[in-house]
Amino acid sequence: MKGRIHSIETCGTVDGPGLRYVIFTQGCLLRCQFCHNPDTWNRNEGKEVTVAELIKDIKSYLPFFQSTGGGVTVSGGEPLLQVEFLTELFRELKKLGIHTTIDSSGGCFSRSPRFMKSLDELFSLTDLVLYDLKHIDQTKHKELTGVSNEHIIDLATYLSEQQIPVWIRHVLVPEISDVDEYLYRLSDFIATLNNVEKIEILPYHKLGVYKWESLGLEYKLEGVEPPTEERVQNAEDILKRVKVMK
Repeated sequence: MKGRIHSIETCGTVDGPGLRYVIFTQGCLLRCQFCHNPDTWNRNEGKEVTVAELIKDIKSYLPFFQSTGGGVTVSGGEPLLQVEFLTELFRELKKLGIHTTIDSSGGCFSRSPRFMKSLDELFSLTDLVLYDLKHIDQTKHKELTGVSNEHIIDLATYLSEQQIPVWIRHVLVPEISDVDEYLYRLSDFIATLNNVEKIEILPYHKLGVYKWESLGLEYKLEGVEPPTEERVQNAEDILKRVKVMK
């Protein structure tokens, strides 16, 4: 089986525990205004690879995983657009005793029986999900990403029901998601979940703006500056009221 990927980062340190082999998949249904990888959006671009090719390369990093408690993270794009490929990859990784993580925003989630069957199999092989909650307000979420957050909230609930460990990630964008009302609402929702191990605030940055320009895309957050340290701390204080799993 082949998957379509954008790129690979070896020895990553921010996408799960320990040193990580990070696979960035190609394709995403969201159009986040702050996206720093818009070159991953098109599902027909990127490079086709087989599970065997990835496993061969990943094996050379086993000593790093073993010494740091690391493993493999599949990010994107949106990994869940390639559930069958991820399932085959994770099955092979589990044979090697490698920790598996998915970094998802849930944009393609649905409760259709066929998708749920595939998803159940994938998550049975998944040790951790890094889950990006872009905005708690449905209208603001659609303005920010191009889609509603109803199915994204539903996936968060499903992950909680299945007791799959999750790290919640939230990008803090001044005057968009960095609003106390929305932060408190997000905190209240996270408090309903019983599988959250960690909550991470990711300050908005402009490092990917050059990609928008090179692709001829209009960057709609032009003029928006990263949040101040005080606002980042404020968001952490609000969201981290939630009691997380130990």
